[in-house]
Amino acid sequence: MNGARTVFLPVALLAVALLLWVGFQTSQLIRERQGLRTLKEGQETQVQTSQKVRASLDAVATGTLKLAEQGNPNARLIVDELRKRGITINPTAAPAPEK
Repeated sequence: MNGARTVFLPVALLAVALLLWVGFQTSQLIRERQGLRTLKEGQETQVQTSQKVRASLDAVATGTLKLAEQGNPNARLIVDELRKRGITINPTAAPAPEK
């Protein structure tokens, strides 16, 4: 009978310690998840603004390409310089969908 008590107490302490550790880890993960959500929400405005700027730049680049194709020498110079730098203009690219 004495042997049963000596085994029960360490196993019970181990089970309680494990339960506390799992509870602590869970609470930490929940806090981190909430923090990441807050950061994402804070960046949403900046992401939308950057998408608008990119759409505007794409429109300007497409317009410049169309002018170059129509024979405008200044537009041709701009398009050629962009190609030298590795930037290609895709006039058929669809704009990115907004959320």
